[in-house]
Amino acid sequence: MAFQIFTYILHKDGVVDDTAAEMAAAAAKLDPAASVTAIVVGSKTDPVCSSLTASFKEVWKIDNDALAYPNSEVIRGLLANVIPKGSIVLIAHDHFGMDLSPGLSVKLDGAYLPDAVGFEGIEGGKLKAVRQEYSGQVSTHVLCDISGGAVITIRPGSFTALAAGSAGGSVVDKTGDALTSGMPGGKRRFVEVIEAEVGDVDITKSEVLVSIGRGIGEQENIEIVNELAKAMGGDVSCSRPIIDAKWLEKSRQVGTSGKTVKPKVYMALGISGSFQHLGGIKGSPFMVAVNKNPKAPIFQVADIGVVEDLIEFVPMLTEKINEMK
Repeated sequence: MAFQIFTYILHKDGVVDDTAAEMAAAAAKLDPAASVTAIVVGSKTDPVCSSLTASFKEVWKIDNDALAYPNSEVIRGLLANVIPKGSIVLIAHDHFGMDLSPGLSVKLDGAYLPDAVGFEGIEGGKLKAVRQEYSGQVSTHVLCDISGGAVITIRPGSFTALAAGSAGGSVVDKTGDALTSGMPGGKRRFVEVIEAEVGDVDITKSEVLVSIGRGIGEQENIEIVNELAKAMGGDVSCSRPIIDAKWLEKSRQVGTSGKTVKPKVYMALGISGSFQHLGGIKGSPFMVAVNKNPKAPIFQVADIGVVEDLIEFVPMLTEKINEMK
């Protein structure tokens, strides 16, 4: 069964988000024979569109000054004007994707499958997909009837990003078709962007991050992590529970409600690996995960996994690193 697959591309300041390559990988897993079309919505998007032609045969552009800041209420209507019903639409499962996707599936009369982390084949028009429940502790298999089209959100980091190829794709301007009935209205409007405060360390520029989560146990244990970070020449960051406990300042948080980081090495200590946390990690760093729970979701994306109590493991690792120096 052949599908027409589209993927919505996230971008900011003229730079394509890392999830674009992951969406291409997810599409290839869904249907290796399908020709995937990328959709870019925004203002002054030519550089973004051009950069995508190496990975996609066709890139659809919807460009208007009023789209400088992404508003899902507006974009939902524009996409429904150009995407044929019966199509498969892949969108990254981040805050914007979760806002955009359910209503888009209604407008396209298609199924809605949120937060997929894997695909295991299509039979009789039904997609067997993998999702995670209970904060990633349990993987579930669901059947989704995609014969009439579907909008599927993909958890960032679940599919190994495809390297940019030589697709030699073309850019097609769909702005006129999208705006056939004018710019859709919406109750929400963009007011301003409030940048997060930068603390004593800007983790967005760190090449090595040693990140702690709930598994650290007590605030006093952070000192052993500081020593490890110093030995590795990196900085300490954290997941949201540490911020909620007020053990570190907000500027140290990695995740969708914190900072987006792009280090070369990322060590996750006592972090379960929720999609909210992983959504803040870009650039496919070399990831080392240490967790007592062998079923922690973080191990699914880590390059090296260590099943151990971090309180015992971290001092030993610090000692070995110092010995090597």
